[in-house]
Amino acid sequence: MAEVKPFSLFTDFDINLFKAGKHYRLYEKMGSHIMEVDGEKGTYFAVWAPSAKSVSVIGDFNYWIEGEHNLNVRWDESGIWEGFIPNTGKGTIYKYKIQSHNNDIKTEKADPYARRCEHPPKTASIVWDDPYTWEDAKWMKKRKKHNALDAPYSVYEVHLGSWKKQIKENRFLSYIELADELVAYVKEMNFTHVELMPVMEYPYDPSWGYQLTGYFAPTSRFGYPEEFKVLVDKLHQNDIGIILDWVPSHFPEDAHGLGFFDGSCLYEHPDKRKGYHPDWKSLIFNYGRNEVKSFLISNAIFWLDQYHVDGLRVDAVASMLFLDYSREDGEWEPNQYGGRENLDAIAFMKEMNEAVYSSFPDVQTIAEESTSFPMVSKPTFIGGLGFGMKWMMGWMHDTLQYFAKEPIYRQHHQNDLTFSMTYAFTENFMLPLSHDEVVYGKHSILGRMPGDEWQRFANLRLLYSYMFTHPGTNLLFQGAEFGQSAEWNFQQSLDWHLLAYDVHKGVQTLIKDLNKLYKKEPALYQKQFQSDGFEWIDYSDTENSVLVYIRKGNSSKDDLIIVCNMTPVPKDDYRIGLPKTGTIKEVFNSDLKKYSGSGNFKNKAIKSEEVSHQFRDHSASIQIPPLGMIAFKYIKK
Repeated sequence: MAEVKPFSLFTDFDINLFKAGKHYRLYEKMGSHIMEVDGEKGTYFAVWAPSAKSVSVIGDFNYWIEGEHNLNVRWDESGIWEGFIPNTGKGTIYKYKIQSHNNDIKTEKADPYARRCEHPPKTASIVWDDPYTWEDAKWMKKRKKHNALDAPYSVYEVHLGSWKKQIKENRFLSYIELADELVAYVKEMNFTHVELMPVMEYPYDPSWGYQLTGYFAPTSRFGYPEEFKVLVDKLHQNDIGIILDWVPSHFPEDAHGLGFFDGSCLYEHPDKRKGYHPDWKSLIFNYGRNEVKSFLISNAIFWLDQYHVDGLRVDAVASMLFLDYSREDGEWEPNQYGGRENLDAIAFMKEMNEAVYSSFPDVQTIAEESTSFPMVSKPTFIGGLGFGMKWMMGWMHDTLQYFAKEPIYRQHHQNDLTFSMTYAFTENFMLPLSHDEVVYGKHSILGRMPGDEWQRFANLRLLYSYMFTHPGTNLLFQGAEFGQSAEWNFQQSLDWHLLAYDVHKGVQTLIKDLNKLYKKEPALYQKQFQSDGFEWIDYSDTENSVLVYIRKGNSSKDDLIIVCNMTPVPKDDYRIGLPKTGTIKEVFNSDLKKYSGSGNFKNKAIKSEEVSHQFRDHSASIQIPPLGMIAFKYIKK
């Protein structure tokens, strides 16, 4: 039998933290680590498998023979198996062969902490180190300003495998190619952040990355781990932040993954009512197990620490919060107080957010949460979950439902739009038009718009203009920014050829300018989560389907007056109430010719009149384009 040298990276303090669920940097100890021990070069391996009778490392270096390199179990009942194997190193392909005490079940598992994985459909782990010299010091020093809650935060959501193809070779772009093309595009479009659908290793392409097996490894589909760092670095060098989708809610049952890891329910909850997700046919983490908490929180910290990531968008939070999520009566068990809340998951999320913000106060965590669970984006010290932001799913649903209606019927449904303002400041909301809204027969965002071609594109421009001037931050999925006609298909590139048509090019130009407006005007971001950053002028003109409101910054001189006409009927002499006397000028108009609008309804500088209107002492008569939005600002005296 080949020698496995006894060696450990763990101190007693590490073990105590691990058992207590408080070790937040387990990736520094667990997994495979290239090093030199007693003058010999090799690899240290460590894996958690408390129900194992034996654990051996199998791989290309020992012809995958079980028992050639057996790890040693620690004496402290931590369940950690470890050892140093000489003459192994970077590029060694391996798995753990685990024989369980549970009826002598044997499993072959990938390393949960592996830094690199084989390209699917292969499933082994690869010993790897990815030294990298970062060149983003300037960004890291000032990113607190870019990621602040009172800063512009406009997100471009991307699925790396379907954003764009390398045409000659008919393949998707690599991390290195994306570092050039994606970064240049996002910068041109004036987005502040990119959000990547999961880049952690996953076996099944149709899962879009939401069924993970390699939590600590960027997917090998697009290149090496250090090449993913190049992409992050390039984004930062161009003043663009990066958010990663993170999936602590569930994981797949693939044989090489976390499920039934050591012949027992190690990572998943042993009770199927808490440990199995009926919708996604996947396993749910045991949030009450301390070692699992250490694993998950360490994973969140890992991407922020090792990859300089600026935020985590946490997937499927609602499914974690509620024991009865997607379950019928009798398929779930109430908590100890008789409620439906998953107390272990709630405690985990609070602890995760506390750990993230204590180590990285200049990042954001964003919850994809679709219920009315209170205080998701409030600090834990006042009873909140501690997230920085929460997706505003209610706004998304109501707004898309409203815009799908023929304009003639909108007068009866204005409440669909105005309702969002009754709860807009209960959380730090991000307005999402994400990948979930352009699949499974829902149509593209453009495809939901009613009317002839001109009206459909005008409606789309109006939707986006309303979205960018509504309180909160913004997220758009790839393709939406130029009016992709077809639903998203993860197997295909976006339809970039559509930009040859003026109507699609016009939408793209509009998004570019809306992002510019958002970044330029403090009224749109300084108080985007505060109720005193918004004021209605009029929400009651249902007959004309017109909304008028004010967005406010820290100074009243920055106020913007927003007017939205939700019908294809232009308003040539429409009077709006004004908050004060003075002269207003048009700073944005969604109907301009450069956006493929009519260009016929522009407003020159307009002086207020002492005519009472809409409960205001001052007012002005303006032109509003059909299916258009106009933003006004007071001219400095």
